[in-house]
Amino acid sequence: MTGAWRHLLRSLHLKTLSLWIPKTCFSLKARAFWTSVTRCSLHTKPSMPPCDFTPERYQSLAYSRVLEIHKQHLSPVHTAYFPEPLLLHQGHVEWLFDHEGNRYLDFFSGIVTVSVGHCHPKVNAAAQRQLGRLWHTSSVFFHPLIHEYAEKLSALLPEPLKVVFLVNSGSEANDLAMLMARAHSNSTDIISFRGAYHGCSPYTLGLTNVGIYKMDLPHGMGCQPTMCPDIFHGPWGGSHCRDSPVQTIRKCSCAPDCCQAKDQYIEQFKDTLSTSVAKSIAGFFAEPIQVQTGFGRLGSHFWGFQTHDVLPDIVTMAKGIGNGFPMAAVVTTPDIAKSLTKRMLHFNTFGGNPMACAVGSAVLEVIKEENLQENSQEVGTYMLLKLAKLRDEFEIVGDVRGKGLMIGIEMVKDKESRQPLPREEVNQIHHDCKCMGLLIGRGGLFSQTFRIAPSMCITKPEVDFAVEVFRSALIQHMERRAK
Repeated sequence: MTGAWRHLLRSLHLKTLSLWIPKTCFSLKARAFWTSVTRCSLHTKPSMPPCDFTPERYQSLAYSRVLEIHKQHLSPVHTAYFPEPLLLHQGHVEWLFDHEGNRYLDFFSGIVTVSVGHCHPKVNAAAQRQLGRLWHTSSVFFHPLIHEYAEKLSALLPEPLKVVFLVNSGSEANDLAMLMARAHSNSTDIISFRGAYHGCSPYTLGLTNVGIYKMDLPHGMGCQPTMCPDIFHGPWGGSHCRDSPVQTIRKCSCAPDCCQAKDQYIEQFKDTLSTSVAKSIAGFFAEPIQVQTGFGRLGSHFWGFQTHDVLPDIVTMAKGIGNGFPMAAVVTTPDIAKSLTKRMLHFNTFGGNPMACAVGSAVLEVIKEENLQENSQEVGTYMLLKLAKLRDEFEIVGDVRGKGLMIGIEMVKDKESRQPLPREEVNQIHHDCKCMGLLIGRGGLFSQTFRIAPSMCITKPEVDFAVEVFRSALIQHMERRAK
């Protein structure tokens, strides 16, 4: 997130898209865990924080049978992390347990989805109550939960963002938002940032601007990319341009309180408007950070767009909205909602499902009752500052960026070239972290960036463990390089 980003959105006024304190024992199978660590040949074995939860014994399919079924009957697209994919069995707040009973600290939250912790008791209880009451109806009938949830959610958003459309996934929410923008504007062209990911449906593929998700068949008509302000790789900006506790080490001529890079990025955007789209566009889709930023995860604000002092016309949300339950929403203004209904009868069979609304309401209550937004601010800043020290210590850690509990660590060959660290080397660091009990995500155009987004209930001792694990993995990697 950059000052240039914020000024770009503010200047153009375009569309944006958008504690349960864990108790504290040791892994059920410490021996199995340390055996896996030994296989990684690590010198350091950071001490895992305690956990008072004992998982049930795994009694389902054998690991070999799981691999066989996956090969025969599931998508051949390779998405699983690690040479031997993890077979997960159970979760408890920020912890995950595999089929052998090994315990892992989950710092990726199911791709930034588990917002208040795995199997939070209040969310579980809400789901169980509704499970015995009513699983499903549809919008042709009313039920109180959809109305209660819509009121709770809309109360968290500023005027005039008060009309809620409930759907089932982020891609579906973005599809609907695109349809709304075009219906309201009577225009077709939509702009999104390079490097953005908005889904893989035929419609949203046009908004997604990451090469591996593109295909050589017609898709996403009427969508155009534009340059994303990037103070680490981009042509403008540097150490005074980021709205984050941690700045890039790349120098710039901007004053501490005045980002000059914004003017260059705005001129570049004007060039896109002059050359790549029609005179009138339907909308501009943008993430406040190029990942999921709502529901208090950034700490300073509940919604990511608020960090830029911008009021969008449409906001889409998914992921953390349901703590892992398939749920998403589009929130817009009454005028835009009416434009859509004049053009079509919009209907969604599962949108506003009673189960989803029960879970969604419980998630909102937990975030408020357990001060998870405040925890994201405090613990996230603590982690960013500790990771910045690793950046200063290791030549291959090129950049640490983020806000709250939304953090990226970009790996490079060296800080001068800023070229991505080869994938096989990043893979090994990733695997070493897993062997020591830490699960982190991957991102970036070349899969060179580690994505750190734990549940918002995470604590400082768990951050200490995670940073120690990551440092140990980096030390081992540097030793491999030296050989």
